[in-house]
Amino acid sequence: MSNKQFDVIVIGGGPGGYVAAIRAAQLGFNVACIDEWKNGKGGPALGGTCTNIGCIPSKALLQSSEHYEHAGHSFADHGIKVEGLTLDLDRMLARKDAVVKQNNDGIVYLFKKNKISFFHGRGSFVKAAEGGYEVKVAGAAEESITGKHVIVATGSNARPLPGAAFDEENILSNDGALRIGGVPKKLGLIGSGVIGLEMGSVWRRLGAEVTVLEALPTFLGAVDEQIAREAKKAFDKQGLKIELGVKVGEIKSGKKGVSIAYTDAKGGAQSLEVDKLIVSIGRVPNTTGLAADAVGLKLDERGAIVVDDECRTNLPNVWAIGDVVRGPMLAHKAEEEGVAVAERIAGQHGHVNFNTIPWVIYTSPEIAWVGQTEQQLKASGRAYKAGSFPFLANGRARALGDTTGMVKFVADATTDEILGVHMVGPMVSELISEAVVAMEFKASAEDIARICHAHPSLSEATKEAALAVDKRTLNF
Repeated sequence: MSNKQFDVIVIGGGPGGYVAAIRAAQLGFNVACIDEWKNGKGGPALGGTCTNIGCIPSKALLQSSEHYEHAGHSFADHGIKVEGLTLDLDRMLARKDAVVKQNNDGIVYLFKKNKISFFHGRGSFVKAAEGGYEVKVAGAAEESITGKHVIVATGSNARPLPGAAFDEENILSNDGALRIGGVPKKLGLIGSGVIGLEMGSVWRRLGAEVTVLEALPTFLGAVDEQIAREAKKAFDKQGLKIELGVKVGEIKSGKKGVSIAYTDAKGGAQSLEVDKLIVSIGRVPNTTGLAADAVGLKLDERGAIVVDDECRTNLPNVWAIGDVVRGPMLAHKAEEEGVAVAERIAGQHGHVNFNTIPWVIYTSPEIAWVGQTEQQLKASGRAYKAGSFPFLANGRARALGDTTGMVKFVADATTDEILGVHMVGPMVSELISEAVVAMEFKASAEDIARICHAHPSLSEATKEAALAVDKRTLNF
């Protein structure tokens, strides 16, 4: 058993881990990264949940299914006739897998380029050792390495529903939801969060009858109420059936599918029979097998690693980032923390601003936001102004044939500082970046209103919403 010495060991090769490893290598450290994810052939598949069964494959399927829906329903409006439209689901899933592999291979290339030592297997603590910490790699061959600093970036796992364990055949996590072999006639979803809405959208477009059961009485409670209402209206129109305020009871899985007993918002007993059931009720930190006890690494009651504002754990020179610690479970949050920690190890002042982390739901219409919602500002008692602009009045949106939704600003009533920007509509996943930049620079709504935006572009809706804060929109 070898015992190689490293300046920095990163456990986990997802967005947080691989980015932390690259930044540490850029800063001159001798870096190792351990990751156990396997591809279909048993080889390494760097990129974690995000690349393998999360962000990347879901966006590939969302794009493919949207093309399919446009060909079947929207192209005629553009003067494009499609006859005999058929779905080749195997080809669609193969394309998704190819996109994933491109990303896997890209990270392998980046590791070679930055001279990062990669170890394929599960990383776990052994003990505090001279010169740092000893970490075991349980892979094809077990070995042990030592690092002065250890960054834990082990991510999260799908949260199972009690009494309905994932079998990835009938009861599916995000993993199984991405590789259903045939379009189910009836698909059930428990949870109307990001994963639920995205996966529900994919399979509805491909022909499934989709019912979403949500325990909360409000739709997308974290989203600005006005934006959530607009999104719900669009999903209802598409035929995505969303039931709010339900209490899920017994779930039975058999050869014919899945039966879900539940109580509706009015207290009535209901049952839902579906071919497949996707459970998306959140995620839990992945610390299983890390052997935190071996070194006395402190975990909280959820199993998350306890860290301070700078991602330091209770152990000297042991850090943790991403889904395995507090804060939003977002790939880009993990990346920012990874960069910040690498820079702190180098004695620099890495920084992550949690107030300007953007959120995106890649449905159609897309939903994106950054900063505080109008309801949060009301609850805090802060005086604010709000302004919004509909895509219905935007020339580029009309040309696209997609005028659903709006852009909304909330700004401080006195200083006009932008406190939040909320969007629902076409390509708002891209538009939100302007709002993030503006908020990072403490811009006012007036600043955005005064900046020239290209015409015709969807971004003009951002400018007009900023103008609306001062009640002076030009095109609505």
